[in-house]
Amino acid sequence: MTAPALVLAPGMLCDANLWDDLRGSLDSRMVDVELTASSIGGMARQILAATTEPFVLAGLSLGAIVGFEVLRLAPERVLGFCAMSTNAGAPRAQQLDQWTALDRQVAEGGFADAIESILPTMYAVPEPSAGHADRFRAMARRVGPDVFRAQLAAQATRDDALPSLRSVRAPTLVLSGGADVLCPKDFHTAIASAIPGAELRTLPGAGHLLPIERPAEVAALLGDWLHRHVRSL
Repeated sequence: MTAPALVLAPGMLCDANLWDDLRGSLDSRMVDVELTASSIGGMARQILAATTEPFVLAGLSLGAIVGFEVLRLAPERVLGFCAMSTNAGAPRAQQLDQWTALDRQVAEGGFADAIESILPTMYAVPEPSAGHADRFRAMARRVGPDVFRAQLAAQATRDDALPSLRSVRAPTLVLSGGADVLCPKDFHTAIASAIPGAELRTLPGAGHLLPIERPAEVAALLGDWLHRHVRSL
């Protein structure tokens, strides 16, 4: 039996490079998705259009938020789900204000400054290594200001996904970074508690961009989970 595709949904201001350090470590055909629509529903349809067959979905941050909607819209398509560094709750008022301010800043030509303001929240330390910082900047520049503004608009269309997660039956792995300032462990505990049978793993001292900061550990956890829960389907 041919293994199902592993569809990869990146976070906001990230592209396929987010997953590059995992590609040689997982025995899966990887399908990258760009999230460019201006609503969570539109992004979910982009994921569903990535392959015609049932698939395993791994998403980080915004990618996992869209994954919650994919599970709601087409649960029969998803053979397994990995949610990393994310939040299933509805946007908070402070977040909506921040996204509005970022959108205004980018519209007025401040895209580069917006990237720099976001960068310290991506890793476990406020001043990440030059390599990690430059990697995020490069991804963000490739995503570009127009798609970033669409992603900000999409974030504002989020609903509280936790109630619908109780009906998820796909095997689920939830990964969090112990030092993630954007999406702390309790966000992931709530997700894992809502999904029947979900496994929760936390990487101590890790920040938001787990596949970049801790690729070997992510690959090991994801690979083990795939073999235990998805290969046997």
